[in-house]
Amino acid sequence: MRTVDKRQKLSRRGFLAASGGAAVGVALVTSAGVVSSPSGAWAMEVKALKPETMATLIQFARDIYPHDQIADRYYAKAVKGHDETAMKDAKHKAMIEEGIADLDRRAEAAGSTQGYRGMGWEAERAALLREISSTAFFQAIRGGLVVSLYNQKEIWPLFGFEGASADKGGYIERGFDDIDWV
Repeated sequence: MRTVDKRQKLSRRGFLAASGGAAVGVALVTSAGVVSSPSGAWAMEVKALKPETMATLIQFARDIYPHDQIADRYYAKAVKGHDETAMKDAKHKAMIEEGIADLDRRAEAAGSTQGYRGMGWEAERAALLREISSTAFFQAIRGGLVVSLYNQKEIWPLFGFEGASADKGGYIERGFDDIDWV
């Protein structure tokens, strides 16, 4: 049996690369068509959807699949496909814009003065998400995130996943049971 060192190995270069976007925060809407992190570590141009909508989608994605160790830039990358789809499909654009507007209205009815992103507590946002969990809007976002978030190779090491193993002979001899978080 092979012995596995389960401590996370992180080089200086890896630390610097990962810490560039590690601050967990709310995406900011900056100049026309741009959403960025509070620290300015990343920015994303928005072409079809409103920048406010995209910033809310990023928070929405983080609330559906919350991982404190994943930076907002990965959530932004995961929801970017909705902006690209909205450029080509007016129905998709309407669904996203109307879904976010409905979410903001619900948040304001619950006491937020700044819509969904202005709700300070994750538990309050989660309660709103439970209310809309059966809508087509929620299901479209949630379903897309399963692939677009977790297929980003950059975040795999954060979960202890080493990637595909078929080309290396499979997992049996490579520690299929190495992970300790399951």
